[in-house]
Amino acid sequence: MFNRAIPPITKNLLIINGLFFIATLFFDYQLHIDLAKYLGLHYWASPDFNPYQFITSMFMHGSLGHILFNMFGLWMFGSTIEGYWGPKRYLSYYIITGIGAGFIWLLTIYVQVQILLPQMTPEMIAYVKNDGFEAWANHQNFTEPLMGSLNSLYNSTVVGASGAIFGLLLAFSMMFPDAQLMLIFPPIPIKGKYIAIVALVLGYIFDFQGHTAHSAHIGGMLFGIIMILFWKKKGTFYNPQ
Repeated sequence: MFNRAIPPITKNLLIINGLFFIATLFFDYQLHIDLAKYLGLHYWASPDFNPYQFITSMFMHGSLGHILFNMFGLWMFGSTIEGYWGPKRYLSYYIITGIGAGFIWLLTIYVQVQILLPQMTPEMIAYVKNDGFEAWANHQNFTEPLMGSLNSLYNSTVVGASGAIFGLLLAFSMMFPDAQLMLIFPPIPIKGKYIAIVALVLGYIFDFQGHTAHSAHIGGMLFGIIMILFWKKKGTFYNPQ
């Protein structure tokens, strides 16, 4: 079921993610530059936002545990899927689900912003827009709860390959529903058709600090199922060639 040899696209994705992580550490500890400021995906109202971040944020990770977890999923599930789909379809699926994850995350932030705005005066909103970015850059925020919440949303940043990885989990669930897997934690057996939803639920359960962008995980799965249903309608899901 699982490929022992790592196919080329998966191998290159692993290498690129590793290089980005090494560069992040080097820039942080040696040059005191936070690469996430430039390469992480920011909300579109932030001065730090750039469209290229939809791509670069997919290769950025916030911690060693973050990248190890994502790269394990990429190796374990991506290698198998690439072997069945071939490099072209596999790479397009990976990139589109990753971009889709970022789009859904931005949409979630937008909805939260729209919920906050009617509760605030025009003066409060203007103050956040004019002075909030500089305060955030200096690791400060407004003490007024609504202003602080709005400022944190405006200056939110997301990094990681998780959206694309959850897209791969969804594809695996649909391609290999009866595959027998073993979760690492908790160590219990599970069928392939449940792996995506179980990973999503466990992500919520073990997000003790509330720093995980769960909407991005859902976004990767959502765009994944849209692509898969399109391929199924064309009759090319299992035969991409």
